[in-house]
Amino acid sequence: MHGASVELVQVSKRYGSAVAVDAINLKVPEGAYCCLLGPSGCGKTTTLRMIAGHETASDGDVLIGPREVGHLPPAARGTAMMFQSYALFPHLNLLDNVAFGPRMRGVDKATRQRKAREMLTLVRMEALAHRLPAQLSGGQQQRVALARALVTEPSVLLLDEPLSALDPFLRIQVRAELKRLQSELGITFIHVTHSQEEAMALSDLVVVMNNGRIEQAGTPREVFSRPDTAFVARFIGGHNVIALPGGSTIAVRVDRMRLLPEASPTTPLSLGARVETVEYQGSFVQLRLRPLDHALGTTELFAVVPDDAFAARPFAVGDAVTARWEAGDAHSLRDAQPSALVPALEESTP
Repeated sequence: MHGASVELVQVSKRYGSAVAVDAINLKVPEGAYCCLLGPSGCGKTTTLRMIAGHETASDGDVLIGPREVGHLPPAARGTAMMFQSYALFPHLNLLDNVAFGPRMRGVDKATRQRKAREMLTLVRMEALAHRLPAQLSGGQQQRVALARALVTEPSVLLLDEPLSALDPFLRIQVRAELKRLQSELGITFIHVTHSQEEAMALSDLVVVMNNGRIEQAGTPREVFSRPDTAFVARFIGGHNVIALPGGSTIAVRVDRMRLLPEASPTTPLSLGARVETVEYQGSFVQLRLRPLDHALGTTELFAVVPDDAFAARPFAVGDAVTARWEAGDAHSLRDAQPSALVPALEESTP
């Protein structure tokens, strides 16, 4: 197997007067793990389906490798789709489920069963080859669905929220399996999720979508450390968005906020607030604050304090505090530019 690049050029999708995807540009390098991230209704699944060929773009071009594939049916694009429901055939055992695609392509029985066994071995399910899907756990069914998608030897694997049905502990295990397989196979993964943690853990390229547009694309570290817009800062989490006098807006990571007793700010890098909630999270304590200056346009702030520091100097609900930050911890935000060209990762991305 080998990966192929995926490029979207001014791609839009309209349903009547409703715009689901609005003139987006994106380049996913071959062999990259890309996560399309955003809230429900942002256009990420529609984008995935246009790449797969299950939806036709209203405008723009879809390229897989050097080919424009917008006119091709799904089976001719070199992609495979793994659906959220897994869609395993309940009356077929695992071996026959995985071999079903090659069977439909006319591959002889011996060859398709050999390839199916290879894929089940790849996802560590070969010992259960003759079980039915109903006899499996959710995580095992997910692995079989993955093997069934991979048996067609795609250059691009498309995954539509594949971990959403799993419990949190199992989700972490299967997440590690996905990353292992993508690294070993070298094919391009494009994975739709609404989970910020999932996108950060898995991807080389995070694409944050909102209202049918791409707000920001970059490495997980870039997107988390330097969000472009207030939407990205809030959706990714871990940031306070602060509207300053004069109209500028900044993002400050919650773990960079420092709390001092009494509401007596003395610099432009501080403000007075009152503690509204205190939540113990094990290794840290999270405090929600209400700014005292209503002219700031900021209704709430968060601060994260290490557990030992909080034990040495605790704060209680109702306390007046000063929240301050260093100049280097503030990151200026801009408004999202619709249809702006999204910067791609370097082609050397693993």
